[in-house]
Amino acid sequence: MTARGSILVVDDEPGLREMLAILFRREGYDVTSSPGFNAAREAIKNAPTPYGVVLTDLMMPDGSGLDVLSLARARSTETEVILMTAHGAVENAIEAMKRGAYDFVQKPFSNSELRALVEKAFERRALVAENVRLRAQVERESPKDLLGRSEPMRKILDLVRRVAQSRSTVLITGESGTGKERIACALHDLSDRKDKPFLVVNCGAIPETLVESELFGYEKGAFTGAATRKLGIFREADGGTVLLDEVGELPLAVQVKLLRVLQERKVRGVGEANESSVDVRVLAATNRVVEEDVKNGKFRQDLYYRLNVIRIEVPPLRDRREDIGELARHFIDRCSREHNKPIRGFAPDALRALDEYAYTGNVRELENIIERAVALTTGPLVGLGDLPAEVGGAAAQPTPALVSLPEEGCALDDVLGEIERRLILQALERTGGVRTNAAELLGVTFRSFRYRMQKHAMQDDDEEPISASEFPPGSRPPPKS
Repeated sequence: MTARGSILVVDDEPGLREMLAILFRREGYDVTSSPGFNAAREAIKNAPTPYGVVLTDLMMPDGSGLDVLSLARARSTETEVILMTAHGAVENAIEAMKRGAYDFVQKPFSNSELRALVEKAFERRALVAENVRLRAQVERESPKDLLGRSEPMRKILDLVRRVAQSRSTVLITGESGTGKERIACALHDLSDRKDKPFLVVNCGAIPETLVESELFGYEKGAFTGAATRKLGIFREADGGTVLLDEVGELPLAVQVKLLRVLQERKVRGVGEANESSVDVRVLAATNRVVEEDVKNGKFRQDLYYRLNVIRIEVPPLRDRREDIGELARHFIDRCSREHNKPIRGFAPDALRALDEYAYTGNVRELENIIERAVALTTGPLVGLGDLPAEVGGAAAQPTPALVSLPEEGCALDDVLGEIERRLILQALERTGGVRTNAAELLGVTFRSFRYRMQKHAMQDDDEEPISASEFPPGSRPPPKS
């Protein structure tokens, strides 16, 4: 059974060290124990992968828990460190949190308290790792790959570059699947906050009773199940950026608190007596018509004005068709690498079908279509038959359906071209890729077979092209429209 995560326990008291090891092994964690700083240093250095959580005593004979913290975070910034401290050393523990520790716990502590704290540390680690992955994905993709080259997207990219360094809130609106979160990522990565956290909260996915505690945190004992203190998204992102995705789904009561955060730059968690200052840039995204929600009393007008300082409206993909080909090629390059398939691109009829499709799901739907096509195709090009029926029309139907005329009619040249392409692929598969045998199986000359492969862009790039004039009219491709 796979362990829930790895924990390094560092303490010079053998009894406590052994008790913690037993406790967390029973919880399903992979636990390593170290009797002091020197042993912990070797464990951190030699571990095959960085520890998920380091649980360390603050004061030890051969070193400090602060030194363990520095070593662990130097190995991996994703490692969360929890300090165990006696009552008189709380100030040092607070200093450790300023240096990047996740939290501290005072001795003596209960097993349930420490267990809950470690679980929360692993949850935060997973959140940080996911945001690191998102940021790495954005860094791998140039802005043109991310946003497209159409006139509307060029204007958006220009606006993103101009406002990235600002602290102003940005409201990103547009239909689902248009890439609002990626635009938010670009805003963060082009800002001076790029080395700080970028945390995304889907406001519509959190139960209404938990939204406030997720955003602003809570004090230990604030409600049933609050075994440890939780910072909340805003304090975890201190110095960085928070994206409130689907902000229109926030309950009105939480909207009031969010307004205060934007005005005063302070947060107060559930059950806390005092406010904490935060330095966070807030971005918000929604697929709703916010003005209508304000008019209908579903969204506070004062909060709307606070969020709508800078507005970025992302057009649907059907309104920027110039981007479809470029986005499709970007997705096919990525998906072919992921599926380990040597796919070079699209057959002309497939690309034409992609250009003409409506994309109610926008860029996300295009990405899903390409991923499906890459998984299905058996040749070097994605053809019309590899696309869903709603995209490719009659020529995307299973082979028997291609010979039946649909009620709505069909594009005869596309259907015949797809039949020919599929038969060529089947012949090549049946003959192990030997073209001479494939041509014989199809009853055509080798030169005619090569021409037909060329017609469907299936030939190698370095092959000499064959002129259509060398063949009778019946074997030539249809004239280009």
